[in-house]
Amino acid sequence: MVKRLVVGAHYGFRDWLVQRVTGTVMAFFTVYMLVRIAALPAWDNAAWRALMSGGFTKFVTFLFALSLFFHAWIGVRDIWMDYVKPISVRLTLHAITLLALTGYAGWVAQILWRL
Repeated sequence: MVKRLVVGAHYGFRDWLVQRVTGTVMAFFTVYMLVRIAALPAWDNAAWRALMSGGFTKFVTFLFALSLFFHAWIGVRDIWMDYVKPISVRLTLHAITLLALTGYAGWVAQILWRL
């Protein structure tokens, strides 16, 4: 039997809390966008551009994207740690995942501020 050494009283608490906070942010954003989309006068490109051109909407959309990426990072990282045993493969997958999520965040920023 392997005995796990617990480093502190809050072992794993930070990841648990980040998952809950990012999930809550994404849930509120979803409700916000559903209400805003339901209130659109028309379902065309001009209405969508008007919806997404506001500074607040851009900000909460970017906040949603960052929350999604942090949420995904913790989930995928835990999958790699649980199921990939060779350390070199696991670290390579961690690096690829982190680089991809960072690139996606930059891409979202570019898209949002180009509108």
